[in-house]
Amino acid sequence: MNYVSVQNNDSNTPLLYSYRRCPYAMRARMALIDSRINFDLYEISLKNKPHEMLSISPKGTVPVLKVGNKVIDESINIMIWAYENGNSSHYANHNADLIKIGLNLIKTNDNEFKLCLDQYKYAINHPMKTKGELRTACLFFIEILEERLKQQRYLLSDKVSFADIAIAPFIRQFANVDLEYFSSLKFIRVQIWLLAFTRSKLFINAMIKPT
Repeated sequence: MNYVSVQNNDSNTPLLYSYRRCPYAMRARMALIDSRINFDLYEISLKNKPHEMLSISPKGTVPVLKVGNKVIDESINIMIWAYENGNSSHYANHNADLIKIGLNLIKTNDNEFKLCLDQYKYAINHPMKTKGELRTACLFFIEILEERLKQQRYLLSDKVSFADIAIAPFIRQFANVDLEYFSSLKFIRVQIWLLAFTRSKLFINAMIKPT
């Protein structure tokens, strides 16, 4: 992972447009690092998005991966591309049933849970409900993860998988809204899982600040 300007990107090296604190971009960076793919990283400014990125992905959201003439602008598709083209066991070594379970967990995370999470984070924009009510609405997914973690150390098995990498940044975001509340929850396994994730070499490397 090399921070570059757009002009310094070698066209033969994958270029990832990213934003350090975005959970979608986090999981894309981790998948590329995990797959041992050498890539250039352009850290965007949300207030001044580069014209080069907007020209290839007009929706203007990160992450966006440019590989030669190919453009991938959905984080899960970037992850799958990384695992199919790199060197990692966190996707390819799972059987079809586990991959399906993982993708379904990610779908729930990216849709129902993310909607609840955004409402909780920005409770001021939802005055019809209390912050406590909005917070409680998020717990259905934390409970799903807790039940899975009763069966094994990680979401799909006793080893880290693409599902853990895809989902953990969003649970971290939920926890960071109110760490004291998160720590008080009965979901001990999710708390241990998240702590292990945030202390992992993969996450630390993906979160290195640009210089």
